[in-house]
Amino acid sequence: MTDSTKPTLLVVDGHSLAFRAFFALPVENFSTQDGQHTNAIHGFLSMFINLLRDESPTHVAVAFDVSRESFRTREYAEYKGTRAETPAEFKGQIPLLQECLRAMNVTVLEKPGYEADDILATLATRAAGEGWNVLVCSGDRDTIQLVDDDITLLYPSVQGVSKLKRYDPAAVVEKYGLPPEMYPDIAALVGETSDNLPGVPKVGEKTAVKWLTQFGSLDALLEGADTIKGVVGGNLRDHLDDVRRNRRLNRLLRDVELPVELDELERAGVDGQALRDVFARLEFRALLSRVLQITGDAGEPEADEPSAQAPAPVETSAEELVGWLGGGDAETGVTVVVEGGLPIRVGFARADAIAEADWSDDVAESVRAWLASDAPKAFADAKPQVKALRRAGLDLGGVAFDVVLAGWLLRPSFPDKTLADLVDTYLHEKLPEADPSQLVPENEGATPGQRAWFTARAARALREALPESVLSVLVDIELPTLLALADMELAGVAVSHESLSGFSAELGARAAQLAEQAYATIGHEVNLGSPKQLQEVLFVELDLPKTRKTKTGYTTDAGALAELQEKADHPFLGLLLAHREATKLKQIIDGLDLAIGADRRVHTTYVQTGSQTGRLSSTDPNLQNIPVRTEESRRIRSAFIVGEGYETLLTADYSQIEMRIMAHLSGDPGLIEAFNAGEDLHRFVGARVFGVDPSDVTAEMRTKVKAMSYGLVYGLSAFGLSKQLRIEQSEAKTLMLEYFARFGAVRDYLRSSVETARVEGYTETIFGRRRPFPDLTSPNRVLRENAERAALNAPIQGSAADIMKIALFRVHQDLLGMRSRLLLQIHDEIVVEVAPGEWDDVERIVRQRMAGAAELTVPLDVQIGRGADWNQAAH
Repeated sequence: MTDSTKPTLLVVDGHSLAFRAFFALPVENFSTQDGQHTNAIHGFLSMFINLLRDESPTHVAVAFDVSRESFRTREYAEYKGTRAETPAEFKGQIPLLQECLRAMNVTVLEKPGYEADDILATLATRAAGEGWNVLVCSGDRDTIQLVDDDITLLYPSVQGVSKLKRYDPAAVVEKYGLPPEMYPDIAALVGETSDNLPGVPKVGEKTAVKWLTQFGSLDALLEGADTIKGVVGGNLRDHLDDVRRNRRLNRLLRDVELPVELDELERAGVDGQALRDVFARLEFRALLSRVLQITGDAGEPEADEPSAQAPAPVETSAEELVGWLGGGDAETGVTVVVEGGLPIRVGFARADAIAEADWSDDVAESVRAWLASDAPKAFADAKPQVKALRRAGLDLGGVAFDVVLAGWLLRPSFPDKTLADLVDTYLHEKLPEADPSQLVPENEGATPGQRAWFTARAARALREALPESVLSVLVDIELPTLLALADMELAGVAVSHESLSGFSAELGARAAQLAEQAYATIGHEVNLGSPKQLQEVLFVELDLPKTRKTKTGYTTDAGALAELQEKADHPFLGLLLAHREATKLKQIIDGLDLAIGADRRVHTTYVQTGSQTGRLSSTDPNLQNIPVRTEESRRIRSAFIVGEGYETLLTADYSQIEMRIMAHLSGDPGLIEAFNAGEDLHRFVGARVFGVDPSDVTAEMRTKVKAMSYGLVYGLSAFGLSKQLRIEQSEAKTLMLEYFARFGAVRDYLRSSVETARVEGYTETIFGRRRPFPDLTSPNRVLRENAERAALNAPIQGSAADIMKIALFRVHQDLLGMRSRLLLQIHDEIVVEVAPGEWDDVERIVRQRMAGAAELTVPLDVQIGRGADWNQAAH
């Protein structure tokens, strides 16, 4: 047979490649609506279909490990014994991957007592013996030994499974200096960390290759071990048995009995219906079309994917837009294309028609009245479009729907972040998009009018999918909040460059001084930002107790080092942590300073979809990461000043809002009594727990009760409480028992909330916001317990987020007729810039709107402060 007529067998190590795909793709971006993680499946299949396309194999098989138990572990129980527990998010993906492969009519093989590599070796050897071309795709270096003139290894590169390095015999010799069949001899000497096979101490790859080249074989080397001098020679003689054992274990079996013949591995057409069924469950719509195209089945009809076509774009004049927009009361999809913060083109769409135009003064005037009216409008990611219209001098009313916000409310754990995602998920269609990899795209993508058409249709689909309570959260909370945030982002907040730059210089000097002191304690300089160098200093030079083991060594993160300092209390640790704190603060300050615009104000961007609970986050710059209640935080906040033309800043926040929500939801009489009586909550609770009068509650008692009250909301255990308070676990357990004995309704509520969520599949806030928790019924203990802890807090934290948003947009609406304006919302606090003569009205509005944002069985206590800067306005 010529090479062109030879069959080509592709054999793939399923577990190896799926595991690499798992770490190559962020797990948080790949999950179905019911919470099934899919990143390993998606990554593997993307690699696999590219292999089918590029290599055109005639025969294919994928092998999997059954378990870690094999004939190798029977000989050496420690084999692969150091491998970490399989990540919980990875578990459950392999059976689904195998189902996908079977639907593609790909043979899946596994055999108890053997590893996938033994199956690959057997198939590869058989096929090569028949004169076939063979491709072995594996991330296990042991498969290098299979390479010969007929067998090529495709090995993942450091970029992951998307890049595969081809190893033929010449490539192996180039990399290792020895032929493929001798690679196991190198590995026997050096050892294999991932397999827990210890090698000869101080013998690396270069030494092993030198010895094997000198002696010609591993057997000859071991026989002549006495002739090797020096420390490494002694090490070799001391570990001869280890080397022999390593060589026995890394030899792949080439004669495993398998239930298939080579001819049965021939590629066949996919089972179209089975493939669509499993891909639909995994929500792999884009990947489905790729598979069908590569396997030659792209022409088959896809019953579950409608082929609706957007109307052709119609260029509309300013005069025509007036009549077009006034032609009906139906909800209209709107797309504003923004460039440089201003509109450059607009598109409008209804069910059967679209209109679009370049932005101009005439177009702005023609759409001004309609945009400001209550005519219902649907957007995708409305906030930047609202801001662009505001900058152009136009008001916007009638914002009835935002498909991005709606998609997030339906799937807060895994939101669809773009219109294309939403069209894919809820319409089962593809939004035409230009190829970003092409300098001159063949397809220009959807026009603004067509995007508006897809937006309107996605809005209808999402409105049907949203439960009534969640739709109410969208319409009554999130959309009004969106409009308030747009104005806050446009207003920005005045920040003093002089204050920030001065503090940054101080921190830079402090960090440099701390670094010099740290160097002095160890006698040399070290890169304090390098985990690798710190590992050498801490655990080798100073021989300090080891921290948690990671893939790159022992962790040097701040939490681990703080614990280490408690155990070891070495001066270098204290200086290192202080240096990190100074450096971190300097980075925060420098980021704020760089964000100051030409108007001497910082314009952050608020992210509504950035959390699962409903809390806002901010970016560019992130104002949520400014430290709280420290001297440094006060210095930073003092740089946020009242702007020119305004009189003062007002700050307002809720006092103990989460505990008040806990009292309301649990109905606990003791907590309700404390809040309604206006007493110090933690002193009141402390008196009940410790059985003393409130006046006799010490500061230490109050601290313990406060930590426990807030900790319970977050599922804190007795172990966690003991660690936080630095008390014995037995004392922490007693403290919790005493707490629940006095406040039993809290215990009952926390238990029932998790059980209700387990039955319903989600938690719900006071206002109806839902957070799904599919993992509450997971057979995986780790996933289940994580979900239980999160489910405890979700209704409380989510209700707090809802209350703050309601207060926020109501304050914003009441201030619209005044010069004073909302500037910031950080955690549970808002900041208002107050115009001269408006303090009394602003204070009244803020108090009323915040206190009245929700009707609870306990009052919402609002604390207000006033000052020339954010720090002075603290209360």
